[in-house]
Amino acid sequence: MRFLIDMPVSPRLAEWLGRQGHEAVHAVELGLSQAADSQLLERARVEGRVVVTMDLDYPRLLALGHADSPGLILFRNGDYSENDVTERLREVLEVITDAELAVSVVVVERTRIRRRRLPM
Repeated sequence: MRFLIDMPVSPRLAEWLGRQGHEAVHAVELGLSQAADSQLLERARVEGRVVVTMDLDYPRLLALGHADSPGLILFRNGDYSENDVTERLREVLEVITDAELAVSVVVVERTRIRRRRLPM
């Protein structure tokens, strides 16, 4: 699976995903540290990547645009440590297939994981 890690998430997550056999890049590596959310979404869509973020604007942008991609993993409702993010993402990857991730918004909370298929 290919991932684009957004600015609020540590670049170390991209490194961890790489060690798990995925291709992951952080927004900083792509020169997108100051990019608008819509630009990041478009880059992810073109490159077939799933966006990993803590930014609540992304689901709204996908819904307003009736987008069927890119997939999105949104961490919400809390300050997550790097270890928290890694462990919760490990759980996501165990229960949701790559094919489902590519066409879904996955909301990760402390006590549950929800998935909604795109378009919303």
